[in-house]
Amino acid sequence: MSMIYHPQKYRIEDKSMQNFIDEEEINEILQKNENPSRERVREVIERSLKKNRLSLEETAVLINANDPELIQEIKNAAKELKERVYGKRIVLFAPLYIGNLCVNNCTYCGFRNDNKDQKRTTLTEQDLKDQVKALEDNGHKRLILVYGEHPKYNAKFIADSVRTVYSVKHKNGEIRRVNINAAPLDVEGFKTVKEAGIGTYQIFQETYHKETYLKVHKSGVKRDYDWRISGLDRAMEGGIDDLGIGALLGLYDWRFEVMGLLRHVNHFEAVYNVGPHTISFPRLQMASGVNADKKWMVSDEDFTKLVAILRLAVPYTGLILTAREPAAIRDEVLQYGVSQIDGGTNIELGGYTSIEEQQDLDQEQFEICDDRSLNEVMEELVSNGYIPSFCTACYRLDRTGEHFMEFSVPGFIKRFCQPNAMLTLAEYLEDYAPEETKKKGYDLIEKELANYEDERFKEKLVDRLEKIKEGQRDLYF
Repeated sequence: MSMIYHPQKYRIEDKSMQNFIDEEEINEILQKNENPSRERVREVIERSLKKNRLSLEETAVLINANDPELIQEIKNAAKELKERVYGKRIVLFAPLYIGNLCVNNCTYCGFRNDNKDQKRTTLTEQDLKDQVKALEDNGHKRLILVYGEHPKYNAKFIADSVRTVYSVKHKNGEIRRVNINAAPLDVEGFKTVKEAGIGTYQIFQETYHKETYLKVHKSGVKRDYDWRISGLDRAMEGGIDDLGIGALLGLYDWRFEVMGLLRHVNHFEAVYNVGPHTISFPRLQMASGVNADKKWMVSDEDFTKLVAILRLAVPYTGLILTAREPAAIRDEVLQYGVSQIDGGTNIELGGYTSIEEQQDLDQEQFEICDDRSLNEVMEELVSNGYIPSFCTACYRLDRTGEHFMEFSVPGFIKRFCQPNAMLTLAEYLEDYAPEETKKKGYDLIEKELANYEDERFKEKLVDRLEKIKEGQRDLYF
């Protein structure tokens, strides 16, 4: 059985699995590019619009652009670039919390070990099946399983829970992709988890600033900065090439954290020739027993700006926005580059089958700010011209890692993603949507079909849409 924490072996044997964040370098680049000229900012924007990855220097230029007119140009460019690369689709998923046992003491987290108000729960196999059935009955096809960091939640436990999720089929419902947010494992542990058929494995560094990292991670396994930052390298060695990175904004200066995320992307591309599949950037929220230092809290103005900067900096990397954000902010930053959101979210242990209307903060990791149902989110997206997507085609056709980059970097992925989004939207409309949502959804599909220039491909898409109406499911390109 794989150990969760075994750092010394990998530090000795593999020099590549060491801390690659140079704080002095990041600070120097930020300082060097203070007060950039309008011409320089526009040069960087233009380079990004040609679908080029931005360097740390170029990203620092955008971070330091403080003129309101230039900030709006950054946002407009991010909106245009997102449309070019991703089209109008937005991928939807739901988080499912498996257990909140935890050995760590992270000052910002309700799960921390010394929080005696937290009710400790681990879902049984039957509990898990009940949660998945409830999610399927709402229309979900993609989940991310979330675990506290505890010896009980080892590689075998994670793999077993993944297999349980995939085993639940109800009516036309099934989960087609299970992503993971859990502790860093050793290489053998990642191999065990991969065998269960996972999608993305997420490990958030939380903060790339080491002094702050040690300050907010008081004790426990997670206090080891180097073990955590090398976690996804071990995942790659274990055969998982679909990875998600992230920073918890509000622990330190967001400018440094954005640069840290980009440095992490650079590391993956240099060592493995492929970047992370997704980047997450949740803002710090209140949680059970948490008293947060508000010094580094990120304003709405800065948050919307940094989302746009991330899109320009990494054109082909998925950007994930969660229900930590209120609906108004979510709706705004969708246009600046976000490609994945959760919908109908409940982060209470067992919350998807709970009859309680009020969620229990003592059963949650943090407080969510967008409590809309999945259908409310779907209808909002459709009304704004977005195509909600539950697509899992790339994962099941092995378009991940380097293979994914082969499709996505030239822009070909848009050709697959947009029609596959329409097909999964049609499934939702047939199986789960109220009549009003169904009408709006099909109106949007007809509008998108009218814009197709490739008549031969359009015929294939129309044929598959008709097959879905006739009862077939899980059709994709």
